[in-house]
Amino acid sequence: MNRIDHPAAFGSVAWLDATEGGRVSGPPTATVYAATCEFTTQEGQRESEPSAERLSILLQPAVPGDWSATRVGFLAEQLARPKLQVGVVVLVLEGPRTVGILRITEVVD
Repeated sequence: MNRIDHPAAFGSVAWLDATEGGRVSGPPTATVYAATCEFTTQEGQRESEPSAERLSILLQPAVPGDWSATRVGFLAEQLARPKLQVGVVVLVLEGPRTVGILRITEVVD
């Protein structure tokens, strides 16, 4: 995939470094990065037991390498849509590890 043509939302991603359990190679360099994710509660905690409800997420920085303005898509958008709100925090996962933290800044209707 080269582009997220119809994003569900926009957000800002903070990538965890290797010492925090994040990616050893640093932030992704692919045009569109695919991973799994979990939505969090208002307190920033996981909504449910790990792996109870993980969704496939697509992320694309507006400018390559600048994750402060990121296009956000989902493979099953209908499952993510009810949870999408400005300010929501989404954990970006690679397997069981949290590698990034996405904060939703805009929801697209």
